[in-house]
Amino acid sequence: MITAEEAASAPGLPGRTEPVWPWKGAPVHALVQRIHQLQAERAQAFRRLEDGPHYDFPRYRGSVHKVTQAFAAASREVLALEAELAGPRAQPLLAGHVRALQQLEQTRLATVALLQLMGAPELRGQEDASQTHQLKMKVIKTMEAISKVLQDLRFDAESVE
Repeated sequence: MITAEEAASAPGLPGRTEPVWPWKGAPVHALVQRIHQLQAERAQAFRRLEDGPHYDFPRYRGSVHKVTQAFAAASREVLALEAELAGPRAQPLLAGHVRALQQLEQTRLATVALLQLMGAPELRGQEDASQTHQLKMKVIKTMEAISKVLQDLRFDAESVE
């Protein structure tokens, strides 16, 4: 998928046709639906990360690499959709929801990564049960906040159209 930034950077290059961003001219509803699809892809990537073979480090490292690529691709597209909502669509409220979603996803990813590091065989026995519990609660609260932002995004998008 081509992001808005990639589409904007290609015009005028010899031998290249200008790429078309698939969301240009699409209704706001379609943009919001795509954000929800990307969020579902992120959730699937989190499940792959959590199911990773922690005991088999080379395989786990490969799994983390694939998940990282999936997150990066989703984030690039979400940021392009945010820019579309903030700029040409003049929907600052919706763009704010998308920005909050990105920040919450960054928090979630960092917290899950820290939890997984704490569970590494090299650190077993050194982990602090209280800290582990706090991090797990942070993940849960972050996921609840993500759900709320997605609901707000859907609700506010309905009032736009």
